[in-house]
Amino acid sequence: MLLSLSLVTLGVSGYLLYLQGNITTIDTSNDHLVSEDPTESAAPTHPMNVLVLGSDTRKGKGNHVAGSTPGLSDTAIILHLSADRTRAYGVSIPRDAMVERPACRTPGGRVNAGGLSMFNEAYVVGGPACTMKTVESITHIRMEHVMVIDFNGFRHMVDALNGVRMCVPMQVDDYVGNIHLKAGTYNMDGKTALDYVRVRHNLSPNGDIGRMKRQQAFIAAMIKKLVSVDTLTNPIALNSFLTAATRSLTTDENFNVTSMAVIAKQLKDIGLDKVQFITVPFQAYAPDPNRLQISADAELLWQRLKSDEPIGRRYGGEAVKASDGVKGDKDATAKQKARRAAMAAANGLCYQP
Repeated sequence: MLLSLSLVTLGVSGYLLYLQGNITTIDTSNDHLVSEDPTESAAPTHPMNVLVLGSDTRKGKGNHVAGSTPGLSDTAIILHLSADRTRAYGVSIPRDAMVERPACRTPGGRVNAGGLSMFNEAYVVGGPACTMKTVESITHIRMEHVMVIDFNGFRHMVDALNGVRMCVPMQVDDYVGNIHLKAGTYNMDGKTALDYVRVRHNLSPNGDIGRMKRQQAFIAAMIKKLVSVDTLTNPIALNSFLTAATRSLTTDENFNVTSMAVIAKQLKDIGLDKVQFITVPFQAYAPDPNRLQISADAELLWQRLKSDEPIGRRYGGEAVKASDGVKGDKDATAKQKARRAAMAAANGLCYQP
């Protein structure tokens, strides 16, 4: 949806066709577990849920992601847009969560029976379509669209923005991911940003959750940079970003650039404080301390998204907002600032008032 937020500045049909030509599409029409609500299709705007995935590999046009096997997906976010387009929630699902996966088609055309497995395995078994089915099975919410962002393309998107400002709270010496950074604030280029948001070691005690929090914070920072005057009024920078973004995308056949542009116009007045990222409620998975499971508290969250209601303080109290570090914190109390700083540090992040 970063793409959608920037497409609001564009209205040239030929340019939209050029961008559409960069996108790889897949057919997911037969892979939904939740039926479409017929009342929604007739409405000018209706609640929309888009499954956003981050993938290790993306091959040539017309191919499934990563060819014979779909590769790996490190990131899964349910993006919910309210019907009135005044709220946007991104809900992250841990890749290590144990879930009941439904039966899925494999890239070879066979059917995998599914069963209890890590959430991330859905992508390995059947790519975006299987992950979408698994999310619908967990949430009972229809994913209207699915979008896969290739991590190599993510690097180019960051570079097209001339870097994104990010704070590193403590020294990073990760020999697994081969990333070494001193504590401090950086204008991260694409490679550094990708390495940093994927670190799973040393930065927080809950490696997978800490990684998701860093991804949420970076996406929020990226949105801030994208909608800044310096980007939106610079046609060269904006074109570079949109070209990099579309070249990195795989989407369902119905999620084309034109439909993204329509959504962008609907979102043009949304405030950054209304773009919030949270993590689905989770708990330890008793049989294996290295795994998680989605907790019963998630049921109310799914119901609120399905009913298009605000998520409320119960879920939004620790949300990462696209406005964080830009406005609002100057009016926060000392107690509020201390709590936010402690929460950020626990997840390997900086608090930037």
